[in-house]
This record gives sequence, C-alpha cells and structure tokens, in this order.
Amino acid sequence: MLYPMKFEPVFKDYLWGGNELERFNKFSDASVIAESWEVSANRDGMSIISNGELKGSSLEDVFKWFPKDLCGIGSHKQFPLLIKFIDAKLPLSVQVHPDDTYAFQYEGGSLGKSEMWYIVDAKPGARLVYGLKEGVSKEDFSKAVEEGKISDTLNYVEVKKGDWINIPAGLVHAIGEGIIVLEIQQNSNITYRVYDYDRKDAHGNTRELHIDKAMDVIDFDGDSIPISQFVKFSSKNYLEYNKYFAVEVVESKDSYTTDTDLASFHTYTVLEGSFEVEGVLVEKGETVLIPASMEEYTLRGSFFAIKSFVPDITRRFVC
Repeated sequence: MLYPMKFEPVFKDYLWGGNELERFNKFSDASVIAESWEVSANRDGMSIISNGELKGSSLEDVFKWFPKDLCGIGSHKQFPLLIKFIDAKLPLSVQVHPDDTYAFQYEGGSLGKSEMWYIVDAKPGARLVYGLKEGVSKEDFSKAVEEGKISDTLNYVEVKKGDWINIPAGLVHAIGEGIIVLEIQQNSNITYRVYDYDRKDAHGNTRELHIDKAMDVIDFDGDSIPISQFVKFSSKNYLEYNKYFAVEVVESKDSYTTDTDLASFHTYTVLEGSFEVEGVLVEKGETVLIPASMEEYTLRGSFFAIKSFVPDITRRFVC
C-alpha cells in the first residue's frame, strides 16, 4: 500500500533567480535557486522519493507501478501535475504556453501547460505581466516584437502576498522581480519566450526566443483571461478549480481530516508551521503527496499549506 511521500527538491539555477527560497529551507551549492521543483514526474526535473519503503524511487516509476493507487480513478497516461517554488529576483521572460492540442502535435506528444500562481511573498509594488492590453491584435503584437516595443502591449497587474492568479495556456505572462511564487501546473516544461530583456548568460549568450510558435498559440481574443474569484464547491473555497487542477488553502491550529474518495492524490506544500500524517513529519517548505488509495487521513499540527489535486470535472460546483 502506498503512503504519504516526500521528495528531494530539484533545483534550477536560471539567471533570474535569487536566494529567497532559503527561507523555505532550500539550499544548494549553486549561487542562486531560481526554481525548486517539489513534485515532478517530468524528465527535465524528476522527483525522487525521500522517505519510506520507496525511498530512492522516481515519481515516474511509482506512477508506472501503481497508477490507480497513486492517482485514483482518472485516466492519466502520465503523472498529471508539477509543483514548484519560483524566486524571481529579476523578472522572468515574457512568455506563453501551448495547450494540449498544440503541444501534442508540435512538441512530441507532450501535454500543454496551464498553471496557476499563489503569491508566497512580494516586495511592495511588485508586478506581473498578465495578458495583453485591451485591443492589441496579432498584427499589433507582431509589429511591437519587430520594433522592440513589446512592453507597450503588455497588461501589468500589481500583486501582494496571498494573491493568486490563473495562467491558462495561450495567455502572455511573466513574473516580475521581487516575487516568490508557488506554481501548480500541468506536467509540462514547454515555454515559448517572446522577450527576455536582451539578457546574456554567463557565457555571453542570449536565451533562445520562440516567436513563431508563440504567435501560433497566443490568445489574441482574450478568451483565455479568467476572472479571479474564489470558487465555492460544497463547503470548501477553492483558489482555482478547472479540469487540470484544483487548489485550495488549508489552515489548521490542531488537525485537519479529509478523504481522497479514491478520486485523486492530494498534495500539501507547507508555507507556515508543520504537521504529521501517518507518522510522516512535513515541515515548512516541504511538500507531501497523499496517494488516492489512502482515502481518509488526518493532518495533525498547526500549519498553513496549499493543497492541490486533480478534480473530477463531472461533479457540479457553484460560484
């Protein structure tokens, strides 16, 4: 039987990263930690189990060995989610992600990439790029790219600690400087950059842009821009609830009991405090995966965490 699993973080030292993830007990020999992949079955950063009988096994292998016990009743050809911390000391590139259809056709059968961000912390006045300004057409955007005036087309949104924002495939976006994000996304690492501030890496090279593919997938009609709101479903408040993932805040001073209903795994990323579940201690900065086969379980402790899972979209919910 599967059990609550923790993982070794996978660190990325991209040039825009910083050292703020040390606040969440992330340490590396690299000079910066731009991203810490907490739960991943992606070949670009594979999670390795750090506790219990399966210690040393990859999440990809566990999925192959126990797909239903791990992921529940859904039909998944691969583990569906990727969860990471992001420390943007400098702004990330202006970018866009493809949807499943485009990625499958042009990226070797990969999943597309829809994601959401929970703002763990942000310096005063920090901003995100969130879509294009109203009325910007494909022709307008193409001309701006050619003339180096892309910033004139972008919609900026100021954010603070505790905010959240949904980033569906097709939406132009970028995390601004001075922001720490917890990202819940589809299991995909496909990014099409359209602007990277002409930055150069340690070898003096600029990073690759992907203008043609980006122009193919950007939603210039604005249909992909979601309305930010809590979603009320039964007695729970979700930050996001779509066909790819559901995300909610869980805060407890003593204990929290719930059930997977055999429908999906649950993950918890602890931002404050700690808890124990089935003898496994989960501390600040750590993420634990509760397999679908566990059904009812209790988290014991005082903590603030972000929970995610793959919802059964056949169930009805109301706003």
